[in-house]
Parts: sequence; structure tokens; C-alpha cells
Amino acid sequence: MILVDNLEVWGFEHAIRGMRNPLNSWDRSDSYEECADAFENCGDCRIGEFVVGEDDLALMKQLCKAGTEHRKFMRQIFVSMDITAPLYWWKEFDTYKIGTVSNSCSTMHTLHKRDIERKDFSCEGLGDAQTAVLESLIDEINKVRRVYVDTGDKRYWRMMIQLLPESYNQRRTITMNYENVLSIIHQRKNHRLSEWRWFCRVLSELPYVEDLIGTHRQSA
Repeated sequence: MILVDNLEVWGFEHAIRGMRNPLNSWDRSDSYEECADAFENCGDCRIGEFVVGEDDLALMKQLCKAGTEHRKFMRQIFVSMDITAPLYWWKEFDTYKIGTVSNSCSTMHTLHKRDIERKDFSCEGLGDAQTAVLESLIDEINKVRRVYVDTGDKRYWRMMIQLLPESYNQRRTITMNYENVLSIIHQRKNHRLSEWRWFCRVLSELPYVEDLIGTHRQSA
């Protein structure tokens, strides 16, 4: 299981402005902020969706194809989202350290706050026998938790952490850039974990990502 919410993308305006710095070609930029009022698109409104023009998009594709040293603008377009995913997925996501920032819900500080439940785990692929094993483990963790809450003995807190399965879901707020986005899609879209394939589909739907995927593959 993996969930994504509170998804935001920003930075196209300054990224495109900087992209055109090397050739002083700002006058050729044709991107604009689309007015929130469709009947009064004056071009001066700063509220609404940022629209990348055809000339700017063509240059973006050209720079993506030229390689990482030329597509620096990609690192100036940012994405933020909240992701809830199992620990076994996060272990692989942590490969992407450069250009990403993460703030997570802490198992160390909050695991003992309440009894854990089956819904706290990604267990949709388990059969009846395996589900019974998980539920038995959940019961054991909750017993240890109650002893820790009653006694404050940190040995029981350590037991909770050691018993916690990798299918436990953790929520993190992630910030990354478009270079990260395209790298993840390129590397993980056919991954054996269904969570990765689903996540890559979410990233592919971000603004203009589909336009840039092909050129990124050519330069990879």
C-alpha cells in the first residue's frame, strides 16, 4: 500500500528564467501565469496555473537531452507531497538522498502512544495463514507496549522496535525536484514492487513530466 496526498509543484517560473540566462534569451520565453478568471486572461494575474509555452518547452527538452550538466533547471522545479508507505518501500526510497528532503512520523517517539492495528500495515498480499501470523505479532507488540507504558522500562520499548515488521506504514513529508522525479520514473517504473509502479504513475502525471521523460531516457 502507498498513499500520496497534499501534492504541490512550484518553481517553473524561476527555473525557466534561469534556464535562459546562459544565452540571455529571456525575451524568447513564452510561458505565463494563467489568470484564475478564464474570461479575463490579461497576463498580469499571479494567481492560477503556470503554463509553459512551446518555445520554453522545446528548450527544456533540448537541455534534458543534452545531459545532467545542461539541465540544471530541473533541480529548480520542486515537488512536495505526503507519502504513507511501508517501511520496506521507504528503505528503497532512501536511495534517493541527493536533492530530497524528508520529515517522517517517528516510530521511536510515537509507537507506544496507542495500540497498533492491522490497518497500520501493508498486508493486502497476505494469505489467511500469513495474516494470522501478523495479527499474532501485533498482539504481542501491544502486550509489550502496555508493559512499557506501565513501567517505563526501556527494555520493552526496545522490544517493540525490534518486533515491528517492515510492512508497518510510515508517513513522511517529502520535497524533491524534477531531476529526482525523472530519475525515479526511469529507474523504478517496472519495479517488482507494485508500490513503485503506482508511485511512478503518480509522478508521471505531474505537470510536463510526460513531455520530458523521453528526452531524459535518451540522455541516461
